[in-house]
Amino acid sequence: MDLKKVKSFPEEVRRDIGSSLYDVQLGNKPYNAKPFKGVGRGVFEIVTRFDSDTYRTVYAVQIDAHIYVLHGFQKKSPKGIKTAQKDVELIKQRYKQAIEQSKKEK
Repeated sequence: MDLKKVKSFPEEVRRDIGSSLYDVQLGNKPYNAKPFKGVGRGVFEIVTRFDSDTYRTVYAVQIDAHIYVLHGFQKKSPKGIKTAQKDVELIKQRYKQAIEQSKKEK
């Protein structure tokens, strides 16, 4: 769903995210993944730090055994570690779309 954005990240960041998503495909939890709360069950974020920047990739699993990349973004929140509300809303919207898409594929 948001692979185009992730592909625009620096190469080192893309490699780290790709490796982490591969771990997810194998059924493992990547070292840099943590639950992304407030959206739905099985939603996680991969946090990658590079060159004093932080990149986040939010993905959902457990939707008919598929992995959906819901959002990728460079962290720019001016206050602490909290994710910007516009990003949270986009993630929620894409999560709902992923669930609907999985229902259509059945």
